[in-house]
Order: sequence, then C-alpha cells, then structure tokens
Amino acid sequence: MATFVARGCFTALVTPFLADGSAIDWAAYEKLLENQIAGGVKGLVPCGTTGEAPTLSDAEQRELFQRAVRIAHGRAAVVPGTGSNSTKKTIEATLAAFEAGADGAMIVMPYYNKPSQEGLRAHVELVAKAVPGPLMLYNIPGRTAVDLHVDTLARILDACPNVVALKDATNGVQYCQQASKFGDRLSILCGDDALTVPMMSVGAAGVVSVTSNVYPRAVSSVVDHMLGGRVAEAREEHFRLLPVHHAMFVEPNPAPVKAALAARRLATEAVRPPLVAASPGARERVREAMTLFEGR
Repeated sequence: MATFVARGCFTALVTPFLADGSAIDWAAYEKLLENQIAGGVKGLVPCGTTGEAPTLSDAEQRELFQRAVRIAHGRAAVVPGTGSNSTKKTIEATLAAFEAGADGAMIVMPYYNKPSQEGLRAHVELVAKAVPGPLMLYNIPGRTAVDLHVDTLARILDACPNVVALKDATNGVQYCQQASKFGDRLSILCGDDALTVPMMSVGAAGVVSVTSNVYPRAVSSVVDHMLGGRVAEAREEHFRLLPVHHAMFVEPNPAPVKAALAARRLATEAVRPPLVAASPGARERVREAMTLFEGR
C-alpha cells in the first residue's frame, strides 16, 4: 500500500475567508499553498482545527481537498483533516479526500461524545477498514475530552496496517515517549509548535504546525536541523520562534494566526462563528512577536 511520509514540517492550513466570512477566498488559499511549498514544508493539512473544519460545508471541504491536491501536484503530501464525532460522516469525508487525490487523511478522536477506549478503537478501525489509503490519527485531549491511550493505539496498529502516523497534541512529551516504542511502525508528528524540539528529541519525526502558515521556511528549518542531527542549530532557531508560537495561541486558534497573515496582507482576519476575530490586544501581541522575530 502506497503511503505518505509523515516526516518533516506539515502545515495545519488556515482557511482564508472573504472579509465577511461568507465564502472562502480561493485566491488567498492558493497563494497560501504556494507559499508553503516554496517554504519547504513536506505536508499540507487542510480542514483541521486551524482550518475551522466544523464551520465548512461538505462542498467547501471537497473543494479545499481538490485545490490542495492540484496545487501541490506531488511537491508536498496532502493530508486533509476528515475526522468528526460521527463515524459515518468521518468515513464519507475520508473517502471524499481520497477521491480528490489526497495522499492520506487525518482522523481526530471523536469529540463531545466522549467514547470509551473501546469506542475510540472501534471508531478508528471502522474508518480504517472502509477507506483505501493511509491515515494519521490526531490525539488532542484538550479539545476532544478523550485521550487515546497508548495501549489502545497498540491494538489499532495491530488491526489497521493503514494507520501509519499520529499527530500528538497532548501538551507534553510523555505520550510521544511512550508511543515511540512502536518504532518505524508509527511516525509521530508534534501537534504543538512550542514543543517541536523537545518532542523530536524523544521520537517525533516532525510537526504539524500553525506557525508555518506565516513562517514556513523558518519552521521547516528547525525540523530539518533536528532530522539532520544539528540539535544546537535547531534549538537556536526554535528559541527565536518561541514568542511567535506563544502568540499564535493567545486567543482561540486560528484567530491569532489569521491576524498574523492579515498583517502580511496574505489573508483577511475573518473567522466564522462561533469564533471571533483576534481582539486588539491579541493582534498587538501577534505583531510584537512578529516584529521581534523578523528584527533578529
């Protein structure tokens, strides 16, 4: 089975909207994709948390998949977020992603329903067995209220050869350390920009980054240094980026990163309800962090 390589910097893409949020700004989206590829990212992840997937229509999601595949044209892997808290809808969205030509799909653990470990296992296995391509699981307990235990992950890996990667957004390095026991069977990507270097030091092979929407070359450089064993260089560049990473989450994602893109005239600040655009204070924090980073 062909699979994408979950290694390097992957960007959790924002979905640029027109100023009133009524429609996607397709020109800005395509420019964003080109900027990511030019910046050296290895993967493009549309329709995740940062992409405001819950507010997108099915038609919008399909178009985001298709345009990412067309623009990437093999220059970067396209791994859309297709998970939800409905197994049936997750299967449908994942099939649509593969029909669009995606290289893989990212499946978030079902949120709000709060399934048991057996429920999480069943959900993933049902999806994995219903779709024709490789999957990256997304464990983010702070948003979903459920945590995929490493023992449950082991059972999934035994049953599902097409589960090949994991985005670890557990807000620490402990989970990554434990999951690293699966070795080459599972590629782990950091799900928190501020922990990229620490997580890569204990087994992660890269990051699914929010900050790389704005600074793809800089984030890719940190990851490439770590993969190349140049730890001192990676740490130096990582510390330079830390104020930016922190600023990206001073208010709910993706409002701050959209403020950063707006400051560079790459997209509007518009987000869709129930989110709201970055407050003046958050906007100032973002711009201060960008000025500090760009001035060094």
